[in-house]
Amino acid sequence: MLVWERPEPPDRPVPAPLSRERIVKAAIQLADADGLDAVSLRKVAAELDVGPMRLYGYIATKEELLDLMVDAVYAGVQPTGDSWREVLISLAETTRQAAQQHEWLADLLGGRPQLGPNTLATGDAVLAAMGGVDLDIVVPAVAAVNAYVNGAIRREITERRAERASGMDKRQWQTTFGPYLQRLFATGRFPALAAVVHDGPHLDADQTFRAGLDFVLDGIEARVSR
Repeated sequence: MLVWERPEPPDRPVPAPLSRERIVKAAIQLADADGLDAVSLRKVAAELDVGPMRLYGYIATKEELLDLMVDAVYAGVQPTGDSWREVLISLAETTRQAAQQHEWLADLLGGRPQLGPNTLATGDAVLAAMGGVDLDIVVPAVAAVNAYVNGAIRREITERRAERASGMDKRQWQTTFGPYLQRLFATGRFPALAAVVHDGPHLDADQTFRAGLDFVLDGIEARVSR
């Protein structure tokens, strides 16, 4: 029986009351502070001031705990809108916002489908918004949006982590490596890349994310309109 269907054990007020909700909340706090490496049943138990064995009545494995953490975050990823495009934009933006608040989410996006109730509600809302579109388009279209969003989020979070690790923000990085690139471009070996760096648009993270999303959605809209 999956964790979503397995009943919790009866509440025990002594020495400390427990629930899956409290366990997941503590795990999310640990992950927000120090990443997924900080999350284990032992560390979560210590955070809740209970023995690790007490957690096993609620959660059998760390994988179940991670699934519950993702689903808890997806409670805030409930897309809205009056058209399928608005709903997909809402899905993308709220997923990105969730990952910005909980960076560890980027490490768990993709892979096998999440089966928690909040995650399923998100998927159901997206599919309902595309109810007038042929399923042969809906399935790959939603997959394409998810692939773009997951990839863009991972890139953004990876860059943020790299900045922290190096101690250099984007402007400092450009100051450090800019002269090298200028010398390289002056050789004429990379004319197309030089043109992009010199003359191309310089978008911030928000603009980059939305521009890429619009390219994906424009392609979907062209296919739907055929």
